[in-house]
Amino acid sequence: MKKPSGRQEAGRHRLDKEQTDMDKNNNLDKEVHHLVELLNRHELSELEVERKGFRIRVRRGGSATDAAQTVLAEPSHRTAEPSGVLAGAAAEAMASSTLVTVTSPIVGTFYRSPSPDADAYVEEGDFVKKGQVLCIVEAMKLMNEIESEVDGRVHKILTESAKPVEYGQPLFLIDPTASP
Repeated sequence: MKKPSGRQEAGRHRLDKEQTDMDKNNNLDKEVHHLVELLNRHELSELEVERKGFRIRVRRGGSATDAAQTVLAEPSHRTAEPSGVLAGAAAEAMASSTLVTVTSPIVGTFYRSPSPDADAYVEEGDFVKKGQVLCIVEAMKLMNEIESEVDGRVHKILTESAKPVEYGQPLFLIDPTASP
C-alpha cells in the first residue's frame, strides 16, 4: 500500500476540518432555530443558553434591523459577530412582536399587591404609565417596587403572586402600541 504524500495528507486534513466546521454550523443553526421557537412559544423577549463553552442569546426586537443586531452566537470567553444566516432566522421570528418585557431586577418573591388583602397593582388588560408600580419583589425582607418601563397595556402577567422569581425572569408583557 502506498503511503500518502505530505501534500495529500494536508489536503485530507483540510477537508476533514471543513466537514467538522460545516457540522458545527449546522448544529448551531438548529440550536438557534430551536431557541427562536421557544422564544415565540413562551412569548419571551430574550433567551440565553450556554453549552459546551458557547453562548447563544436570542432577543426579540421591534424591527428586522434591531433583530439582526440582537442574535449573538459566540464562544463564552470572547465576543463574535452573528452570522447572516443566524441573524436572518432570528429577524423573522422577532419582527412580529412589539411587546416590552418587564423583568425582575433581583432574585426574590413576586407579589402582585402591596398586602395580602389589597387589590393587585395591575391586571391583564390594564393601561399603565411609565413609572407606575406593577408589582413588588421581596428580597431579604426588603420590598422592591417594580415599575413600568413604558406607557401601554398589560398584555400578560407571566408569574403568580407569592412565587419565587430569578434575576432577569420575565414578569410582565406590555404592549406599548396600545392606547387607552
